[in-house]
Amino acid sequence: MDDDDIALPADTLAILNEFLAERSKREADEEERVVNKTGREAKFEEDWQLSQFWYSERTKNTLRDVVRELVKEHGDKDFTIALLSCPSLYKNIKDIHDKVHIFEYDRRFEAYGSDFVHYDFNCIDQNADYLKTHHNSYDLIIADPPFLSQECMEKMSQIILKLQRKNSEAKLIFCSGEVVEPWLTALLPVHKCKFHPQHERNLGNEFVSYANFNLDNYTICENK
Repeated sequence: MDDDDIALPADTLAILNEFLAERSKREADEEERVVNKTGREAKFEEDWQLSQFWYSERTKNTLRDVVRELVKEHGDKDFTIALLSCPSLYKNIKDIHDKVHIFEYDRRFEAYGSDFVHYDFNCIDQNADYLKTHHNSYDLIIADPPFLSQECMEKMSQIILKLQRKNSEAKLIFCSGEVVEPWLTALLPVHKCKFHPQHERNLGNEFVSYANFNLDNYTICENK
C-alpha cells in the first residue's frame, strides 16, 4: 500500500492539526521578536519572576510626549536617554528619538541590538566603576526599579548619579511606589509629582512619579 493511501482517524487528524497550528503560532510569535536594531516591532511578555509589569498605552504615550518636549527644548540631536528597568517604554521613545539605551537584566531585550545594555543593580556594591563606559552620558534618565525596597532605591540611585551627564541640567523621571518616597527623596534631588503611571494589569501598590524638574507642567492633561 502506498503512503498516499494511509488515512489517519478523524480524531487523530484533529489533534495533529491542532498541534501544527500551535507550533505555527509559536514560530510566528518568535519571528516577531527577532527584530532589527530599532526594535520597533518587538513584542515581549511580562516576566513576573523578574517583577516586570508593562505600562498601559496611555502611560507610555504620556511619557513619550514628555520626552518629545524635553528633546525639543534641548534642541540637540545628541540628547541621550537611558531607560532603566522600564523596557515597555522603549518602542514609544525610540519612535521619536534615536539615542536611547535600554538598561535591563532580562537578556531577551538583546533583540534591541546596540541599544541594549545588560545590567544588574546589585553589582554597584561590588564595583564602583560598574557601567563605567556609560558614566556621565545621559541627559534624561527614566527609571522604574523592580523592587520597592530601601536597598533597591539605594543601589539604583548610585547608578543614576553615575549615569547622568554632569555639568548639565540632566533630567530624571522616576516611576515607583508611593512607599519609596522617604528613601528616594533622601537619595536623589527629586520630588513627588501628580502624574500616576498606570499598568496593563492592576497592581496592589500605589504607583506615583518623581522628578528633579517640574514634570507636572508636561503632564497637565494627564493630571486632571
